[in-house]
Amino acid sequence: MFKREWQRNAKSLVIWSVVIGGLVLLTLSIFPQFAEQQKEVTKLLQSLPSAMIKAFGMDQLSIGDLTGYYGVRVYTMTTLLGSVYAAMLAANIVAKEENDKTIEFLLAKTVTRSEILTKKWLVVAVNILILNAVSLLVSFIGFQMAKEYDVSLKAVYLLTLATVLLHFTFAAVAFLLSTIMRKTRNASSLALGLVFVTYFMNMMSSISDDLSFLKYVSPFKYVDAVPIINELQMDGLYTVLMIVIISVSIIVAYVIYQKKDIVT
Repeated sequence: MFKREWQRNAKSLVIWSVVIGGLVLLTLSIFPQFAEQQKEVTKLLQSLPSAMIKAFGMDQLSIGDLTGYYGVRVYTMTTLLGSVYAAMLAANIVAKEENDKTIEFLLAKTVTRSEILTKKWLVVAVNILILNAVSLLVSFIGFQMAKEYDVSLKAVYLLTLATVLLHFTFAAVAFLLSTIMRKTRNASSLALGLVFVTYFMNMMSSISDDLSFLKYVSPFKYVDAVPIINELQMDGLYTVLMIVIISVSIIVAYVIYQKKDIVT
């Protein structure tokens, strides 16, 4: 079953890996020219609205520094796009069996519902890890294009770990939705909506002090690049919170799927 599910999702993994990897490489490849024109870039940043500067953490990270540039440009991209991929993959992986009327074939075999969910979650987990491994590998290639500039590898590793946890958080919630719903369209819509709404909440919490409370409901805030790069550590409370969300979502998914009245 793992092999079957892996093959069904291999194409999308390749496409997303190529797209994200290409964007990461392109973004890092222009850093040397970007750094050489720092004076012009500084003037450009000064002309931007302060809200935009705060939203992307450019008020606390220097994009003239390779590590800061990575945190502002590359990290923002990998967290958002990777979360979209993780949410879409997990939201479809269980619900599509009922949506495509193939659940009868699975249940006719000598497998339990728990085994079905376990194999499907393993596919989600492996795909997320591969996507992030590709992103990290391409990042190292990109750093070679700017090897005259220093980069904090510890910060890069921590940012990668934070990205993986974020992707697993959205994947776990989407996986839960996939066990509840019968239509992939409904599960995907809710999962993608969750990603974009919480991303917007994170932006708003960074821009306005009056909306700072929104950071507590946005996983994107849990993996904010600024403290990770400046302090070289992840926030312990937010890390535990993500692990709890992942664990609870998966456990509830198993409980619901065991009791679910599956129409074949």
